[in-house]
Amino acid sequence: MKHVVITGSTRGIGYGLAREFLRAGCRVMINGQSQESVDTALQSLSEMYPDMVEGYAAAVHKRDEVKQLWNDVKKQFGTIDIWINNAGIDQERKYFWELDEETYDKVIHTNLKGVMNGCHVAFNQMFKQGYGQIFNMEGFGSNGMMRERMTLYGTSKSAVSYFTRSLAIEAKHTNIKVGTLSPGMVATDFLRKSLDEQNRKIFNTLGDKVEPVTKFLAEKVLENQNNNAKIQWLTKPKVMWRFASSIFIKRDIFN
Repeated sequence: MKHVVITGSTRGIGYGLAREFLRAGCRVMINGQSQESVDTALQSLSEMYPDMVEGYAAAVHKRDEVKQLWNDVKKQFGTIDIWINNAGIDQERKYFWELDEETYDKVIHTNLKGVMNGCHVAFNQMFKQGYGQIFNMEGFGSNGMMRERMTLYGTSKSAVSYFTRSLAIEAKHTNIKVGTLSPGMVATDFLRKSLDEQNRKIFNTLGDKVEPVTKFLAEKVLENQNNNAKIQWLTKPKVMWRFASSIFIKRDIFN
């Protein structure tokens, strides 16, 4: 039985991943920034998978709280096989020069420093236990794509990708495996904020509902044996097929 920790897992992709790991027979620790969000998600998941899921509220941009998260998981599960840094926040749809310092501090602290804190804590503790896997969640900007009024968010995710690849190189002589998860476009609150008539068509062509994406990602994580793994849902061949078939197949991922 695998023991899995997922930060930012009270809703969206993180919640979907928690549900899929539970379905696969894993024990899962969910996490959110507020106790209220953790309790709500925990109640829902516990109804389906009693005695398999625990929850702990911690802000990922505060390393001491991430350490306490690890300590609580260790007390509950004993060991941790998989740690997924999923916690992240979106940016306001504004140009960068329109954002105040508090706004971009919050995005960078959560999306980048939060990942670094999770990696630092998990890596050191997994090194002591002798094994483990760490995965960081990619997003818009990870592949270098740019869009107006997405500069801040895209910068944070681009940095996460670089950081993860470099950390994997540093980890190659250890028993710790480091990799990325790339979910593509998923119909969550994140994506809904970007929804307008101009980009609805592209989202419906390339996007997906949460369930198939998180099922795929969880299965691939559990199968993984490689360091520097890149587990990607929306591959180039899939993108080409989606565009080619969009003439005949009409999809609505937000319905």
